[in-house]
Amino acid sequence: MIKHSGKVQFLFWLFSFSIMLYLWIVWTAVQTFVLVEGPLEELPQEKIALIFVLYGLLALSTLAGTVVSIFIGNKRYTNRFGAMFLIIFITFLAGKSVFG
Repeated sequence: MIKHSGKVQFLFWLFSFSIMLYLWIVWTAVQTFVLVEGPLEELPQEKIALIFVLYGLLALSTLAGTVVSIFIGNKRYTNRFGAMFLIIFITFLAGKSVFG
């Protein structure tokens, strides 16, 4: 069994939490806008508010993970959180371009 420090375990759980938040955002958006039968008559305000709140939590958790990994000098998690920022940015741009 490999023992890791508490800082590395914190980064692992924060990264896992970020991945779960990202998947929740994508699944909510797909259910709300893609898997709808027929055209939307009005926008579901509750789901849109949920997506924005989840994006805020995702940005905060990813930023916190990036800062902590830089402070402790863990290159592996610095790269992972950097890639997570790119994925978040690309997804946000894709959603913005599709839905205006």
